[in-house]
Amino acid sequence: MTKRAKEFEKIVDKKKTYTLEEAVGIFKKAPRAKFDETIDLSFKLGSDPKQADQMVRGTVNLPNGTGKTVRVLVLCKGEGANGAKEAGAEYVGGDELIQKIASGWVDFDVVVSAPDMMRDVGKLGKVLGPRGLMPNPKTGTVTNDLERAVKEAKAGKIEFKLDKQSNINTSVGKISFDESAICQNAMVVINAVNKARPHGIKGKFIKHIAISTTMGPGLKLDLVKLGTL
Repeated sequence: MTKRAKEFEKIVDKKKTYTLEEAVGIFKKAPRAKFDETIDLSFKLGSDPKQADQMVRGTVNLPNGTGKTVRVLVLCKGEGANGAKEAGAEYVGGDELIQKIASGWVDFDVVVSAPDMMRDVGKLGKVLGPRGLMPNPKTGTVTNDLERAVKEAKAGKIEFKLDKQSNINTSVGKISFDESAICQNAMVVINAVNKARPHGIKGKFIKHIAISTTMGPGLKLDLVKLGTL
């Protein structure tokens, strides 16, 4: 066991459920890693991903950003390209970028596409799909308002999606953020997931939520205090 892990053991009760503020406070007091760790939320949901009407996904704007530099690629032709570039997109183009991605290039974090490009973008499913990068109208990444989509991605817009094990895992900031900023980001995500509950689900929707740092343990959160029960 590492020295850092031993320090965590002294201040963490694995049997306890914590308020969000308590958990973030523990992470702030614990010994730091040598890099700016990411704060992650992990949800276990009572939703069956095999049922189309129980799929849970959505987007949310983190009020304090992600703490990461988001590299945005925009696929478009014509006038929209200038607006996308002015909004800060790192890569803007059409067929030449599609060919580059098809060959395996994925050096970007978000893909935005104009609607008239989607016939060609659809061919990139094998490259973009497994990485969660496929543009989708439901998440605002297939749009004619390319400038707005780029600005939102840069400002901290994130997507959450149920995986095959009925989990959702997403980042809500960095350990260097103020405690209030981490808590605010986390609550925005928790509320968004709770509101995304499919109508067909009976019983408990959010079974449990844990918060963790990149190198730290996961702390279970008190669902009653979070207002998700």
